[in-house]
Amino acid sequence: MMHQATVTQLHALRLDGMARAFEEQLGQPAASDVPFEDRFGMLVEREIAWRDSRRLQRLLKAAHLKSAAACLEDLDTRAARGLDKRLITSLASCQWVREAINLLITGATGVGKTWIACALGNAACRQGFSALYVRAPRLFEEMRIAHADGSFSRKLAALARTDVLILDDWGLNPLDQPARADLLEILDDRVGTRATIITSQLPIEQWYGYLNDPTLADAILDRLVHRAHKLALHGESLRKKDKA
Repeated sequence: MMHQATVTQLHALRLDGMARAFEEQLGQPAASDVPFEDRFGMLVEREIAWRDSRRLQRLLKAAHLKSAAACLEDLDTRAARGLDKRLITSLASCQWVREAINLLITGATGVGKTWIACALGNAACRQGFSALYVRAPRLFEEMRIAHADGSFSRKLAALARTDVLILDDWGLNPLDQPARADLLEILDDRVGTRATIITSQLPIEQWYGYLNDPTLADAILDRLVHRAHKLALHGESLRKKDKA
């Protein structure tokens, strides 16, 4: 009865991992032969592991990664698509996130830009960073709505707090003046403090023309391109290979 009360109290204190480990120890007669200090250490380790697991689940859920199962361990570096293996190895450490360095991934449709971006978002979450995946056209639509309903400041602040912002499908649709202004606000909040991943079919040298506003283009690209890793992919669509 006393044991059950202890389990209940552990749950009340939100020490769920410790409570589960304690119940497991109660069901193992051999555990009584282990010194108290060692058994208690096991309980603490289980609680830490439990919290890390729950935190990772929360981060991945909040990230809304399009390729939720993408992870760098599954990346096929043998495919001839311009992958810089040294850069990928460096990115896996997430030091670029700590240093707030951007990552610009370009290439034709189907070469794996989104998958790699999501794999890097997954790696960031596993190291305790927050991430958010969003297609660029959808983000600008969300910002337009936020202006209309008065939630723009809150939306902007939430994006500024996100450690890794993944903007997918950059350059698919033309940007109007409000969208360009919103993009500058988003990037200005992140420069030097947070990392941004951009995926685009457009080569970086065409981004200035795509933005179609010399003043804002200078400001946006200054915040985005100069402090960034660049990964230009090429080759046939991987979707065609999968279908074959």
